[in-house]
Amino acid sequence: MPRRNDIHKILVIGSGPITIGQAAEFDYSGSQALKALKEAGYEVVVVNSNSATIMTDPELSNAVYVEPLTAEYVEKVIEKERVDALLATLGGQTALNLAVELHEKGILERHNVKLIGVNVETIRAAEDRELFKEAMKRTGLEVLRSKVVSKIADAVEVAQGLGYPVIVRPSFTLGGTGGGIAYNTEELKTIVANGLIESPSHTVLIEESVIGWKEYELEVMRDNAGNFIVVCSIENFDPMGIHTGDSITVAPAQTLSDVEYQQMRDMAKKALAAIGIKTGGCNIQFAVEPETGRMVVIEMNPRVSRSSALASKATGYPIAKLAALTAVGFNLDEIMNYITAKTTAAFEPSIDYVVVKIPRFQMEKFPGADPRLNTQMKSVGEIMAIGRTFKEALGKAIRSLELDITPKLDLQHLKEYLANPTADRISYIFAAFRKGMSVEEVHHLTRIDRWFLNEIKQIMDFEKDLKGRGMKDPFLLKKAKQWGFSDRELAEIFQCNERDVRQFRRSHGIRPVYKMVDTCAGEFEATTAYFYSTYNGCENEVSPSRKKKVVVLGSGPNRIGQGIEFDYANVHAVWAFQEEGYEVIMINSNPETVSTDYDISDRLYFEPLTVEDILEIIDNEKPEGVVISFGGQTPLKIANELVREGVKLIGTTFEVVEITENREKFAKLLEELNLKTPPFAVVTSVEDALKSAKRIDYPVLVRPSYVLGGRAMAIVDSDQELIKYVTQAALISPGYPLIIDKFLEDATELDVDVLSDGESVWIAGLMEQIEEAGVHSGDSACVLPPVSLSEDMISLIESTICKLVKALNLIGPANVQLAIKNEQIYILELNPRASRTFPFVSKAIGIPIARLAAKVLLGRKLIDLLSEYWPYHTRDEFATLLRDRGILPTPWPRYYSVKEVVIPFNRFPGTDTLLGPEMRSTGEVMGIGEDFAEAFAKAQISAFNPLPRRAILVTVRDKDKREIIPL
Repeated sequence: MPRRNDIHKILVIGSGPITIGQAAEFDYSGSQALKALKEAGYEVVVVNSNSATIMTDPELSNAVYVEPLTAEYVEKVIEKERVDALLATLGGQTALNLAVELHEKGILERHNVKLIGVNVETIRAAEDRELFKEAMKRTGLEVLRSKVVSKIADAVEVAQGLGYPVIVRPSFTLGGTGGGIAYNTEELKTIVANGLIESPSHTVLIEESVIGWKEYELEVMRDNAGNFIVVCSIENFDPMGIHTGDSITVAPAQTLSDVEYQQMRDMAKKALAAIGIKTGGCNIQFAVEPETGRMVVIEMNPRVSRSSALASKATGYPIAKLAALTAVGFNLDEIMNYITAKTTAAFEPSIDYVVVKIPRFQMEKFPGADPRLNTQMKSVGEIMAIGRTFKEALGKAIRSLELDITPKLDLQHLKEYLANPTADRISYIFAAFRKGMSVEEVHHLTRIDRWFLNEIKQIMDFEKDLKGRGMKDPFLLKKAKQWGFSDRELAEIFQCNERDVRQFRRSHGIRPVYKMVDTCAGEFEATTAYFYSTYNGCENEVSPSRKKKVVVLGSGPNRIGQGIEFDYANVHAVWAFQEEGYEVIMINSNPETVSTDYDISDRLYFEPLTVEDILEIIDNEKPEGVVISFGGQTPLKIANELVREGVKLIGTTFEVVEITENREKFAKLLEELNLKTPPFAVVTSVEDALKSAKRIDYPVLVRPSYVLGGRAMAIVDSDQELIKYVTQAALISPGYPLIIDKFLEDATELDVDVLSDGESVWIAGLMEQIEEAGVHSGDSACVLPPVSLSEDMISLIESTICKLVKALNLIGPANVQLAIKNEQIYILELNPRASRTFPFVSKAIGIPIARLAAKVLLGRKLIDLLSEYWPYHTRDEFATLLRDRGILPTPWPRYYSVKEVVIPFNRFPGTDTLLGPEMRSTGEVMGIGEDFAEAFAKAQISAFNPLPRRAILVTVRDKDKREIIPL
């Protein structure tokens, strides 16, 4: 079937802010779809409230609206753009629910807009728990005993009939929001009450428990002609009872027999037909009872899902791109395979490697919350690793997590932690085997399949064997690398330096080879350069070119403080280097991101961001240098080791990184420049801390060194609080000193994004934090341009920034944080890299500053670049302004932009919800208005903060509470 010609302009709805359960995967999906639709000749319009996304970049569509994702605002976009069709299957649950609302309110019919990709009846049949269950039964597919209820009393009655424990699943929610496992009536009432609030339909499903069953997922595709393929089978390492987003997953499924797989495949095909899904991608979840083999359908998503990104990266099969094309009429056999260019997209992927996904948690950000994993998702990101075997992929995945510290395990209660899994369950499994527990014992407690446990036990037994032999035998070292051991792990085992391991390994020719991700297990030649490393092979499938090339280091797993914003910067950097004639090599481990799309960079290495893995790629590719400016704190933390190994950094020098990351060196520079910084001290003991706090005077701001997102940062008011903090901090940042700053009360905090080419300095964005100093900038709303600063103060800020940047001889991007108190400017910190706010500022001023920053790293001059990207002045005019003012002009928009954040407190009941210096937000939205009030209001709506209509809430700071006299 050819493309549809009855539609010409398509509205694509994004997923809004990054939240737990709905993260960067949908930016990846949306970006893929936009490119595909434009290539097919359609006009595309985007509406999304998340400015940090690539899909809201103007290059990808004909029009972009950064607006709240509500029916009211989307209708205005539909009216203005006169779109013919709406595609809502690429924006997660947010877009799907919004499409239903637009239909129910008659908005789509009123404006003659066709819903493509999926119809409303299909959405309801898949998302409404009762309708889904009835559709499966009519088709002869087995589902679990369950009942949909809308009252707590009915839930109690159903649970008594099913028997505890029961699973609570709200309708029309994402990431298990509002759901959970109830082991008694009291827990049931609490979970159901919350679930009824979270569900848009105010209904929840009470379902019989299948805790301990094996869980599988199939990512499937279908087109209008009935072509049906399984893109990828995914097996959950963890049994049912843990949300699949929090589970370690493995692709392809490892413990599924061919008979079971074919049965599951047939069930998936019938399920799609029963629900009415005719085109696009779909995720279906199954549970299998291990002893009997009983197989049931759990649920399905009639859209591109969280797992679709993983399946796409695992196989190289671009699910979102093909979902968009099938939605506009193309059949799979009419589309060429984007990886091989030899087969059609109706070709079912076949892979000859193993993929492991591990979620990234940050439970430490939410003290007091229940750390146990259940059916409500809690992870904030994920990584993916590829190896020839499960052992190799698992080892690569664990080091890809970039954990700040080794988990502190409670080995006195080992069995309890095995039976009640937390974010550290894989570490507890390792510990169990180190302590001599058997596979049967661990299986009994965890219900994890024995095959996986046997694999891990073999790794642990081999680790013990290595400890007894030392680093002498190259054969054993080769086996260790084949089994996924990193050089760093081996150095700990052999009690030597990591460099010693590397040198010994290389001296005996133990090096990885690189294999291609090709969707067809080598049956056809792939045309896309997408690679992974392995020690289980001899043929290297990479043929490095002789072109000038650079390596760009990605940002790794999404986490609080380092999220999608850095992937945005990475993608723009890649585009910029390509525009300047460079071949670009991307190294990253995050399957959610646009940067790991197969067609973004010239070469993609899906690898851990460790010194070991990066050095091997550099040795293989021989680039001109490595770029560390766009991946957040991850590349900066390893810059020293890379430089020591002879790696050339592009633009940013390690000396700049060292000065800005070392508080004492940075303070010395500020003193030489006669610039102010709050009084501070660097301490290594409780005694030093107490003496310093007395000298500086309470309240003080205390934090470990070299951490991200305000990790473990706290405001301390007394000796007792300080002693408690220092004792705990030793566990968070072992071996690093603590920094104690004078906390500036009643100060205004500012974020400044700046570029420098070594000659000129350009302030791209000057943002005023709406919350006062003391709230982490990542958790504070901010406004651009600032609303409370005088012209004189802005000029003083500009000259201060210029002075500091030039003294550092900085080349490239930077972010400077300032505080203003009593008309005095205090420098808080400078990060010599792209910042979290780069996408927000770019969208606010209409200039892609990350792209300019990348070109500056290659030697381009700012006055030339600004005359290209900001056509309000010629190059000569910019040169005159620079000469007269000493700094390039800051672009001040005629409107206001407000960034607001989203914090997942609803996922972590029991945690302290007061904002402070430690960042806890997972995402952000942007509101744009003619004045500050309008921009702020739109930002609040986008962040799901309903505006007050009648009541006024007054909050009082803790210090002021002590001054209130009781009546």
